Amino acid sequence: MRRRHLLAGLASVGALGGAGAVATGGVPGAFGGTSNGSDSDAPEPIEPVTLDTIEAPGSRDGEVTLPSPDRPTFVDFFGTWCPPCAEQMPALVEAHDRIGDEVLFVSVTTEPVGETISEEKVVDWWRENDGDWLVAADVSAELASRFPIGSFPSARAVDASGRVRWATSGTHTTEEFVDGIERALDR
Repeated sequence: MRRRHLLAGLASVGALGGAGAVATGGVPGAFGGTSNGSDSDAPEPIEPVTLDTIEAPGSRDGEVTLPSPDRPTFVDFFGTWCPPCAEQMPALVEAHDRIGDEVLFVSVTTEPVGETISEEKVVDWWRENDGDWLVAADVSAELASRFPIGSFPSARAVDASGRVRWATSGTHTTEEFVDGIERALDR
């Protein structure tokens, strides 16, 4: 199984590395840059991936399918090694408090949880940064390569049909997160 994760991770490096132009709005309408919200200019739906979740504050041990096949989904990609990821946690906490019940709100790490990083380290980071919603591990980076992300932190707001309505990288304010998530709510 480790070989499979290694191969999947290596394959995703190319996808992640080349995705920066796309994630910054290089495709009109694809990531919320010029989209008016109609399906005619929306990207193709993202094929869902099932990830293991981590038992941590606000989270549970189990699985989650992202994007959710039946409701809007907000995915925050983070790393425990990423200072900007920790810096933006207060804004994410506030955004979750304001709008988290209207979407499936999930933070995802692509770190090799259970291999070179322990689940306990992720839980400790989560607790130290006041995370209080679902947290999952994308060990093979399969989800990250489908969205595609270019850098950390990154976030995606996906509507109920599985189409990305807002994509961004870097740190953001609470208002920016709420505005991005609202794009997936068709407001």
